[in-house]
Amino acid sequence: MTPFVFNTTKSVQFGAGSLARLGDLARATMGARVMLVTDPGMMATGIVDRAQAILLAAGLEVILFSDVQPDPPEAVIHAATDAAIAAGAQGVIGLGGGSSLDVAKLVALLAMGQETLTGIYGVGNAKGPRLPLILVPTTSGTGSEVTPISIVTTGLAEKMGVVSPVLIPDFALLDPELTYGLPAHVTAATGIDAMVHAIEAYASGSTNNNPLSRILALQALRLMGSAVLRVVRDGADHQARGDMLLGSMLAGQAFANAPVAAVHALAYPLGGHFHIPHGLSNALVLPHVLRFNSVTAPDVYAEMAPHAFPHLDVLQGQERAAAFCEALADLSRDCGLPQRLRDMAITADWLPRLARDAMNQTRLLINNPRPVTEADALAIYTAAF
Repeated sequence: MTPFVFNTTKSVQFGAGSLARLGDLARATMGARVMLVTDPGMMATGIVDRAQAILLAAGLEVILFSDVQPDPPEAVIHAATDAAIAAGAQGVIGLGGGSSLDVAKLVALLAMGQETLTGIYGVGNAKGPRLPLILVPTTSGTGSEVTPISIVTTGLAEKMGVVSPVLIPDFALLDPELTYGLPAHVTAATGIDAMVHAIEAYASGSTNNNPLSRILALQALRLMGSAVLRVVRDGADHQARGDMLLGSMLAGQAFANAPVAAVHALAYPLGGHFHIPHGLSNALVLPHVLRFNSVTAPDVYAEMAPHAFPHLDVLQGQERAAAFCEALADLSRDCGLPQRLRDMAITADWLPRLARDAMNQTRLLINNPRPVTEADALAIYTAAF
């Protein structure tokens, strides 16, 4: 068997109502002063108030940073880090969607004062140490609570990643109840985002693609394939909410070790330039990238297909792979998501610029099962237009 490395969060705690454990976890692993990182949208839900009350009841002092923005720019990372240092934070808790969790990871690292943000971009450049870190996701999409990755918007539009095992948190606390109020469009976009993580991990061309990631990816697809549409149609389906949150985490474990590829590479410029939410950016290009890949690598998609969509089991080979691409496109459409780039006010003259920018994502493109040239990227964007 080919050697591989598999890293994940030290402890995953899952269950409805598990937010109540946050105080005990923080008190056992952190000092008396903790920073809670979140965003304005979360502040309006009442969940942050509950978390603060739990932490205060455990005897902890809470420093609140609630200014996280979607696709967080460097300025937000610096502001949160400065606040943590000024307050003498002894631990960091991220509460919210992927942006809040990504910011929390970097604050825990940079607040130690031994590294700079510009010095840790890329793979393996962040060395640590970091402050104790607990992540509490409130969406079922990013899997950030179990990944060694944080994404930052640099300059006006480009996204860069910090990738290092030191970013993997000490605890992931997954409470499905925190996702019950998610709007249908957020549920749909984040759910398909999680499916993309599983699909790209399973098909990853990384030398570290491994049996554990593939097993986790297939289980994630089994959970998410039916749950996403069920929850979009009935937000009160608590079983499906739990399936989505667990599936998202399993997909996160998979792609944390068998990295994602061209879907993400082509999605990032959409978010950077047009501020399209990451999950929706992935959904817009997903079927088109998979159609491109399945020309030369149909087997991996044929293998995945019946796990997400059991009715495809009657098909074989290239036919099954093609049907998988169409089923994913149908799922996105049935969930009510926009289907074309033009639906997002993107004009045709932008497509060459998007293709050029996508080629900067070499960290991701190297993992694609089929090589992608700039001309290929332009053709994919054109198909998605």
